[in-house]
Amino acid sequence: MAKKTKQGRKSGQQSGGTPATVALAASGVPFTVHAYEHDPAAASYGEEAAEALGVSPDQVFKTLLADVDGTLTVAVVPVSGSLDLKALAAAVGGKRAAMADPAAAERSTGYVLGGISPLGQRRRLRTVVDASAQGRATVCVSAGRRGLEVELAPDDLVALTDARIAPIARG
Repeated sequence: MAKKTKQGRKSGQQSGGTPATVALAASGVPFTVHAYEHDPAAASYGEEAAEALGVSPDQVFKTLLADVDGTLTVAVVPVSGSLDLKALAAAVGGKRAAMADPAAAERSTGYVLGGISPLGQRRRLRTVVDASAQGRATVCVSAGRRGLEVELAPDDLVALTDARIAPIARG
């Protein structure tokens, strides 16, 4: 069962916080941190998170990095689907997109694969959130490490990442 810890407006700054939780605390938006025991053998980090939190995979969003015409771009899509690279390229006015090199994704964001958060990244990257997030009261995204998710309002996620909203997921 997932351990749930309510975070206040400033409490993410305690020791052990990730750059994502520190950024959230500094922003003043309400959020909840959900910790669970990560299984290194899990086939999908996102599906593991949804199951551990007892929520629909449509509510948990994965953070993926793609190279769109030579520029790293963050895509935030539900774990129940996959990223449509053509739709992502179109959403940012690009022509061609491919998944980013994993090492480049880790270097650029400061996070490890499976724990990349759209929040608190080392460098602010162009970000697109799938349009399916809009109809939800809250969404869960990685809090910056495997086994740690943060739940917040989609509008807050979009505002904090300066994201565009577009239909970039399929399935």
